[in-house]
Amino acid sequence: MVLIWTQFGVNHKNVNVKCKVRVMHRGDSAGSSSSADGSKSEPDTPCLTTKPTGKDFYKVLGVSPESNEDEIKKAYRKLALKFHPDKNSDADAEDKFKEIAEAYEILTDPTKRSIYDQFGEEGLKNGGSGTGQGKVFRNHFHSDPHATFSDHFDFPFGSDFDGEDDPFRRFPFSHVNGFASHDGGPRRGQGKEVVHDLPVTLEEVMHGCTKHVKITRSRLSPEGHGLRSEEKVLNVVVKKGWRAGTRITFPREGDETPNSTPTDITFILRDKEHPHYRRDGSNIVYTAKISLKEALCGCTVNVPTLDSRMMPVPCSDVIKPGAIRRLRGEGLPLPKSPSQRGDLLVEFQVNFPDRIPPQSREIIKHSLAQC
Repeated sequence: MVLIWTQFGVNHKNVNVKCKVRVMHRGDSAGSSSSADGSKSEPDTPCLTTKPTGKDFYKVLGVSPESNEDEIKKAYRKLALKFHPDKNSDADAEDKFKEIAEAYEILTDPTKRSIYDQFGEEGLKNGGSGTGQGKVFRNHFHSDPHATFSDHFDFPFGSDFDGEDDPFRRFPFSHVNGFASHDGGPRRGQGKEVVHDLPVTLEEVMHGCTKHVKITRSRLSPEGHGLRSEEKVLNVVVKKGWRAGTRITFPREGDETPNSTPTDITFILRDKEHPHYRRDGSNIVYTAKISLKEALCGCTVNVPTLDSRMMPVPCSDVIKPGAIRRLRGEGLPLPKSPSQRGDLLVEFQVNFPDRIPPQSREIIKHSLAQC
């Protein structure tokens, strides 16, 4: 009886094939026998096809084993932005983010990728031998996925990204490593606060109002394709009696960039110029213009109020320029006690004539001599 054993191995991406074939002459009986070199042969072994153990990094990134480096980078960019813990609040986002970074580091390193293609993840740990007897690859994955994220966005992407100019090119990516790390690493900073003036009329302060302000802002795309521009309406509530200079802040409602969290937007109240009044805290001042005759002989001045009423103010005494009459409770609501109001101050402005006729001058002179 003649037995011929042939053992061979075939290496292919993600597939190791090891087979043994026994050839027997017709009439030979089954059973144990000797190999060609005279040693005792092994029992018949079926042909086995095995896959490397460990993670499927191609599947992690959603690419095929034939993908080139650019395709791998684009896939990583999309997934890293989608699962970055600063953008994704899911419980497993951090683990997914780390796994994506690990796959990216392996598949963009020619040496590591070659070993992985032949022996899988275990091959990287075993130094590429696939047997566990080679030199072990220490730290085959970067310990900080956020640093991997930063390193990736330092790449010059070029001018074409899925047919459009890459929106990331406008930002200084040397600072992307400020992104937050949930394991105590560096955290990306927040952009500078954006401040806008918000003009309001005294009537709006009197009654309170809500101003609807439409803004346009930049945000990271949830699909990971750079930035997108979006519109949003902010409802700014102005309470009764609020004073000029009051700040109203909308946290994290402004622009977002790859290296900064959304900025705060702050509105500062500014009083619009009013045709009749000027503001003095919770008081309002109305200027009443009267003639010299009215100032000396008395008059009644009709004063408009903020709620469109007319209040008569009788003046029987001599009114001096700059004199003030106070109408209590006709001003603006007090900020801390809106049920109470300030006062309406009537400030008199006396208009003097440009000239006095001689006969009138003598009469005035005679009359004033007795004062």
